[in-house]
Amino acid sequence: MAAVSVHEVVARWVERQPEACAVRDPAEGRSLSYRELWQRAGWLAAELAHRGVRPGDLVPVAQDRSADLIVTFLGILRCGAAYLPLDGLAPTTRLADIVGESGSGVIVRAPGAAGRWADLASWLPAGVEPLDLPERDPGRPVPEPAGDRDAPAYVNFTSGSTGRPKGVVVPHRAVLRLALGALFCSVEQGDRVASSANPAFDATTFELWNALCGGATVVVFPSVTELAMDEWTALLRAERIDHMFLTTSLFHTVARESADAFATVGTVVVGGEQLELGAVRRVLAATPPGRLVNGYGPTETTTFAAYFDCTDASLAGLDRVPVGLPLQETSLHLLDAELNEVPAGETGELCVGGPGVALGYLARPELTAERFITHPATGERIYRTGDTGRLLPGGAVELFGRTDRQVKLRGFRIELEEIERTAMACGLADSAFVEKVGEGPAASLVGFVLPAADSAASGAPDRAELPAALNRRLAETLPSYMLPARWLVLDRVPFGSTGKADRTQLLRMLEAPAPAPAAPAAPPAPDAGPPSATPEAEAAPVLAALQEIWQDVLGLPAVDPDANFIDLGGNSILAMQIATRVRQRLDIRIDAGAVLLTDSLDELAAHVASTPLAAAS
Repeated sequence: MAAVSVHEVVARWVERQPEACAVRDPAEGRSLSYRELWQRAGWLAAELAHRGVRPGDLVPVAQDRSADLIVTFLGILRCGAAYLPLDGLAPTTRLADIVGESGSGVIVRAPGAAGRWADLASWLPAGVEPLDLPERDPGRPVPEPAGDRDAPAYVNFTSGSTGRPKGVVVPHRAVLRLALGALFCSVEQGDRVASSANPAFDATTFELWNALCGGATVVVFPSVTELAMDEWTALLRAERIDHMFLTTSLFHTVARESADAFATVGTVVVGGEQLELGAVRRVLAATPPGRLVNGYGPTETTTFAAYFDCTDASLAGLDRVPVGLPLQETSLHLLDAELNEVPAGETGELCVGGPGVALGYLARPELTAERFITHPATGERIYRTGDTGRLLPGGAVELFGRTDRQVKLRGFRIELEEIERTAMACGLADSAFVEKVGEGPAASLVGFVLPAADSAASGAPDRAELPAALNRRLAETLPSYMLPARWLVLDRVPFGSTGKADRTQLLRMLEAPAPAPAAPAAPPAPDAGPPSATPEAEAAPVLAALQEIWQDVLGLPAVDPDANFIDLGGNSILAMQIATRVRQRLDIRIDAGAVLLTDSLDELAAHVASTPLAAAS
């Protein structure tokens, strides 16, 4: 009899190989066998049932990436409920709203939780009680609800164009469509699958369930941004990772800094943004993984809906990496405005059908009806992705852009309108516009703001202080990756011929020339004695090297010594690139945190100059 739920498939592997390793966390030196994973998940299921959780309920999870997180997800499924992982990068006000929308009376955290997960009481809505993951058998019966393929398995919240996040409800059948018979990545019994995604994002679905539904081991793995590149690559090899997922931006970073890093990996799946052809060819020309796959799929289609195998042969003659062919049990449709299929080669909106399509949005029936529709010709239920593309001669789909203003930035899906609406709601602006500029790791968000007309009378910040004040207010409700790296304060809003704001004119404002680099210090007079070795003098050559590194990584013609990395559009991915290049060029090891936390290039140069060479060994 075919399994209809995710945990039923896992249970079969528990029976077949109870002592095989299901989860490994090298950082904690901890492993769980399939038997131990199942047992601990049963303890949680029993405790949840005792707390009143019933099949169909939604249970928020306040945990970071760990072995305990996997136990928690499986335990929630075993009691017939669905898990809702929270984003550790989001403000507590946003998390509180999401927990409230879940309707749950309980939230699960790991034993000994720290930080915001330890202090849940300070921001949880009234009536929601924390439950620590049980570390021993509570002595209660484990529920055994009947399997239901259409029952919700989890909910992921994504950015919403209405100014409010929306929860995507994903059923068991959709997860099994992704995990079983996967064409894009064949996970076999005994394989090792890296898990490095933020738990709140749907890449976790592939990392966990494709592994555990295939009898493989989930290896809790650090992100590329958490280690020096050589350390990350060494761990990749030491842990014998067979399969892994990377966001497009992280893949681009590795391709630039260490193109042969994937030499020992069987399959690398990349997704989240448009994949750079140059980065792919750089990896293929080095020592590539056994298989390099471009994966495509919105959260509403359960992680992936299409895939494209990147090889020298498949990319020959192309100037853009396609998203490719439909996944198993998945249909792709390119439709015009009247929902008719467009001829091959013509542009249409990409719509996705099949069992991987989500149930809809949590408590948002109108939005669900708008985006999840019936194909008029086939009667199939399909999801309108908002992405536009065309069918290539070989049958692969190539994407061009979006029908709305949703963007991808470092793997995060962002509705620009949500940021604009939130900025307007602060009361500091009469108009706000946000755009994504740049590509790949150098991409960032830039905002344009017209100050509120009564700002002077109301005691609001002046023009110089407005950008910082605006981001402080945005940070109260939006996660850090949705804060613009730069705000330009407007005197007026430019309008186009239609009477709408002209965003093209706004973007032209960014083309103003950058400040010229500081002039080099004058040489000492001929009769002067040798200069004393002041800290400033020792830092001068380091500063010059860092200026060149920043200019190259950030794509800027010049950088002032007092420039701030974040203000220039820097982020954790770019900081990791800079740290790697500092080591390569200066033989000094610094971490990405030093780049992010120092106030200026000058300050970073002083820090690097004071770091001994021995730190690099």
